[in-house]
Amino acid sequence: MDDVAVIAEEVNLAGYTTLRLGGPARRFVEATTEEEVVAAVREADESGAPLLVLGGGSNVVVSDDGFPGTVVHVGTRGTERVAAEGGRVHVRVQAGEDWDPFVARCVSDGLAGVECLSGIPGRVGATPIQNVGAYGQDVSETIVRVRAYDRRDRAWVTLGPDECRFTYRNSVFKGDDRYVVLDVTYALRESEESQPIAYAELARKLDVRPGERVALKEARDAVLELRKGKGMVLDPADPDSRSAGSFFTNPILEPAQLAELERRVAERLGPDATFPRYPEPDGRTKTSAAWLIDRAGFAKGHGAGPARISGKHTLALTNPGGARTADLLDLAREVRAGVRDAFGVELVNEPVLVGVTL
Repeated sequence: MDDVAVIAEEVNLAGYTTLRLGGPARRFVEATTEEEVVAAVREADESGAPLLVLGGGSNVVVSDDGFPGTVVHVGTRGTERVAAEGGRVHVRVQAGEDWDPFVARCVSDGLAGVECLSGIPGRVGATPIQNVGAYGQDVSETIVRVRAYDRRDRAWVTLGPDECRFTYRNSVFKGDDRYVVLDVTYALRESEESQPIAYAELARKLDVRPGERVALKEARDAVLELRKGKGMVLDPADPDSRSAGSFFTNPILEPAQLAELERRVAERLGPDATFPRYPEPDGRTKTSAAWLIDRAGFAKGHGAGPARISGKHTLALTNPGGARTADLLDLAREVRAGVRDAFGVELVNEPVLVGVTL
């Protein structure tokens, strides 16, 4: 294994996650080239060792016991323009590139399409996995191909948007460790103006109507300000930012589930009470996890143990300092059960759980 640099054994994974939680990895590989990533993955597969591919650690919750196999930390770097057609520039980005600096470069280079995804922690390789989105943009709107290593067929593959099977915070990559993302190509529009502002909160912040465009930098700055106000931009001085971002996804309800929620809201909050609802193309309805958490009685800053709900945003569960993964999961279970008891809705965790269950 001359082409793989093994950093150490028993490396504490807390230092590689934004929650600053998690025990030691039995074996930790820092992979800085595509060849090193694939070689480390292949060796783990051939030995039968459990494998965890780790990027920025912003969307994982790792057991206090750590990980009993090989952790491959993807540190590949490189960004290049590979094509231009129809006013769009195709930019191929290595999986180990940090996401927000990439967004900042796109804004400064006059490339629109990801400006509303500013401030999101993590690395590029994670973006197609959960179809990263915020403030009215999803990466599925700009991704044109994903190169990956297929562990089942032991081959390099290229997947187009249809093969990625993007849905809300989901894709063919999520919940299945068959593919290891190597690079992602985005089709971005050459423009000094943003994509149409689609998110009402952002439109209000920018003092424009939904559907209008603004300067790219103006859109980025507004998104960063909104995210910072919710503790959603990493800041060593802000304990509220020590989280995995939104811990629960917004529920998407079948008609019968929606009717049950309507009944319970009226029963709990009064016959004239309303709740956020966003129709989906398939006839289902999305609602707000943050609204449900708050109305179930969980205020910002809630938590009897060392883990807390963020003081800025009810969707973020935080480790202000001194918490363990077990403490965070206890809080998550308390919130999930409270929402289920109050409204009959089962919240689903957004971060990937490693060695633990909710």
